[in-house]
Amino acid sequence: MENQLFTISVFTENQVSLLHQISMIFSRRCLNIESLSVSACSIPGVHKFTITCKSTRPMMEHVVKQIEKRIEVLRAFLHTDDEIVFQEVALYKVPTSSVLESGQIEDIVRQNGARVLEIQPEYTVFEKTGHTVEVKALFDRLKPLGLRQFVRSGRIAVTKATLELVDEFLERQEKRRDRLSR
Repeated sequence: MENQLFTISVFTENQVSLLHQISMIFSRRCLNIESLSVSACSIPGVHKFTITCKSTRPMMEHVVKQIEKRIEVLRAFLHTDDEIVFQEVALYKVPTSSVLESGQIEDIVRQNGARVLEIQPEYTVFEKTGHTVEVKALFDRLKPLGLRQFVRSGRIAVTKATLELVDEFLERQEKRRDRLSR
């Protein structure tokens, strides 16, 4: 079976050491996390980890099951790229003098869908939102201009489903709790 890039969405309580516990699940299987993004989600009190990793489907299904065994984890979901809408954000810092001398600032912004965040006498900062290939293309374009700094966020993603997948799970749990309390 061939390795492919998978995205895992993990919905959790906001607990100390959970990141360590989740990363250990990958480490024990010698899997490299390609990107990781964690933030609050649309459900009050719930946080969402978005993790990308290259592996086989059976291995990633096993990883998701192991993640769900953590007490603080509400649910975890495995996605392929066609099941989600995703983006990354990247920042690029180049010397302002090289950008002005090359006369490419307008071309860079238009052709790459980038925007200028800040222009200072010493440097100019560009921002690009897009897929990894697009972020890399702008990196390659700015490298010859003396790229000084570059940073890329982890993938952020939402499913193509109408509702957040964890909403259905939480509704079932609430109904179950109501039945048990009667």
